[in-house]
Amino acid sequence: MASTLGPAPDPEAVLRGHRAAVNVVTFHSPSGTLLSGDADGELKIWDLRRHRPLSSSRVHTPAAGVIGISAADASNKILSQGRDGTVKCWQLTESMLSRQPLLTIKTDSYHFCKLSLSESATMSSESEAIVGNTKIASGAAVIAIAGKEPSIIELWDIGSGKCVQKLPQERLGPSTVECILSHGICLLFCSYEDGTMMVWDIRHAAAPLIQARLHDEPVLSIAIDRIGAGGVSGSADGNLMFFFLDYQENTFVVKKKVEGQAGIGDIAIRGDDKLVATAGWDHRIRIYDYKRRKPLAILKYHTETVTGVTFREDMKWMATSSRDSTIALWSLYPPSSLQQNQQLVNSGGSRYGAGSMVNGNMNDHEQ
Repeated sequence: MASTLGPAPDPEAVLRGHRAAVNVVTFHSPSGTLLSGDADGELKIWDLRRHRPLSSSRVHTPAAGVIGISAADASNKILSQGRDGTVKCWQLTESMLSRQPLLTIKTDSYHFCKLSLSESATMSSESEAIVGNTKIASGAAVIAIAGKEPSIIELWDIGSGKCVQKLPQERLGPSTVECILSHGICLLFCSYEDGTMMVWDIRHAAAPLIQARLHDEPVLSIAIDRIGAGGVSGSADGNLMFFFLDYQENTFVVKKKVEGQAGIGDIAIRGDDKLVATAGWDHRIRIYDYKRRKPLAILKYHTETVTGVTFREDMKWMATSSRDSTIALWSLYPPSSLQQNQQLVNSGGSRYGAGSMVNGNMNDHEQ
């Protein structure tokens, strides 16, 4: 049903400069910049005040492209992943990458499963010796990535450049991973091409803590809330799952299933666990209330598949990337404004079910 309250708002700014599809985007909090990687293997660092690139580096070959980026904020190290079987670690200085990588991890895996970084991975003494005599120091940065062998997730210590753990499963290969630190324990969330999802405590690799098949097709994206109590998953089947993790019963509890969307390539939960954003194959960004699992907005700008979505740490900005070679910056409700408008969200029903939020204003534009 068409809306009478006006068209969807435009983003606050659009960053242009990539000549190929932008595959991934992430904020780097210490420098106040934005990082983006494209299908030609180029990684750009953006000045968010002038909306211009500060630097551009060819970190992977054009044939491989950049499919993943992570930032280790504590050490100002940037990780780039290409579809050439490598992950490279770069030093970030004065908004530029080092000329040569500090470390190159050869995974020999050539799929689209993006790496996931867990920084300051503090583990108990019983888990320090993870593989043989290899120890991970307190405060280490650890990445999870799909390995060379099918269905195996590998954990690498960035400091030592060594693989410290392998988590095998006899099933189709992993499609996405998410590594988080919860109550001093590093938890790994894995999903597989058959729609199965698993949660691992990396101190105990014999078997996952929790596993269930939540989707009928490959899981393309997972986002976990800041305490590891639950999250959201999206799949090629177009279904979005809001779930809770029952660690006592070792099970996923699906709280809500949202059907009928296009494929969901990326998901982000804002740092206050109040907003969820999804990146759709249908060129749309959908915003949800995470705790109440209600739709809040459908944002339209990109003309091709939306490949990435991320929130800045201060929660003032959201960035989206697309195959149309652009990056869009959106200004959504700051936490105070979201709280003030929560009553409208709760009572709005269909009126606000597909609205758009920009600068504290909600415009119902698509249903």
